[in-house]
Amino acid sequence: MSWDIDVAVIGAGVVGLACSAALARAGYGVLCLEAESAFGTITSARNSEVSHAGIYYPAGSLKARLCVEGNRRLPQWCADHGVEYRVTGKLIVATNDAEAERLGSIQAAAAANGVMLEWLDGAQAMAREPALSCAAALWSPTTAIIDSHGLMLACLGEAEQHGASLVVQTPVLGGRPLPSGGLELECGGAEPMTLRCRVVVNAAGLSAQKVNATIAGLAPDHIPPLTLAKGNYFDLATSPPFQTLVYPVPVNGGLGVHYTVDMAGRGRFGPDVEWLDHADPARIDYRVDPRRGDAFYAAIRRYWPGLPDQALQPAYSGVRPKIPALAGGAADFMIQTPTDCGIDGLFTLYGIESPGLTSSLPLADHVARLLVEWL
Repeated sequence: MSWDIDVAVIGAGVVGLACSAALARAGYGVLCLEAESAFGTITSARNSEVSHAGIYYPAGSLKARLCVEGNRRLPQWCADHGVEYRVTGKLIVATNDAEAERLGSIQAAAAANGVMLEWLDGAQAMAREPALSCAAALWSPTTAIIDSHGLMLACLGEAEQHGASLVVQTPVLGGRPLPSGGLELECGGAEPMTLRCRVVVNAAGLSAQKVNATIAGLAPDHIPPLTLAKGNYFDLATSPPFQTLVYPVPVNGGLGVHYTVDMAGRGRFGPDVEWLDHADPARIDYRVDPRRGDAFYAAIRRYWPGLPDQALQPAYSGVRPKIPALAGGAADFMIQTPTDCGIDGLFTLYGIESPGLTSSLPLADHVARLLVEWL
């Protein structure tokens, strides 16, 4: 049977674009379908733009392995592709003795992933960052910030260089398996079309479950439940207080209200964790409620007591696609193959939240290997 395209990648966020590039490099004809009017306008544009070292994730998990590899690869890859990447380092700070004990567990987990963190007592940490107040800290020397838009633009350029194409304003409305293998997708937009593909890679992020729910024959129990966690950010109106990134001890659902900087050197805090009472990406309100600033002041002053009143301004928010944790463990990236879901040619990426930006290049290579093995 002939298909219109070898691979349709659904979603042009950083992971979808990286997958498009990896698959095009491997010699496949690739069409990347994006429902929005441009690439990378949702989760990939609404995050901290941090290249994580691979500290918090269970040893052997996809998050751990791909994050560590991504953090190792990104500096040279960005240099080769003209993408701004700046190694800032990161302090994970404990503000009391109980939190200091938890730092030991974090340090051990990082070591299990091959990531070495330096233990600092309170005096050493505060000597490094005089505005800081803490009982102890861990120093991560390879944490960095990255121009996420530049990364996506470079991935798109590489994909197009190898023959892939991006089509925007083209939502996938449904699909069905073809009798001789592969899938037929119904695509909407100004120019609706039917697309026959040997393989579909669903990298739709927040909408991955919603897209797969329209695939005929895909059993609902193969689609993991989705919980949405909104993270709000506040800009800092004063001069930056720290030279490095500063993170508190993690909280349930996130890494705590932490301090990062953008490429222009402007400071910001966030995200917090605001659990949404629905799982519909179309209903997300990305506006930041200024009243959440009260909790930000309280959280930040635990490690920066000098934060002035009225120094925080509502900035932006992002939403993380949370899927259930594995029994007895933490939630991981989920890559579902045709063998897993029972639909010929369908690969789906579920729960691609942080550290998805850091992991994007090795994650794409991993998907390409799975596809080659399956074919």
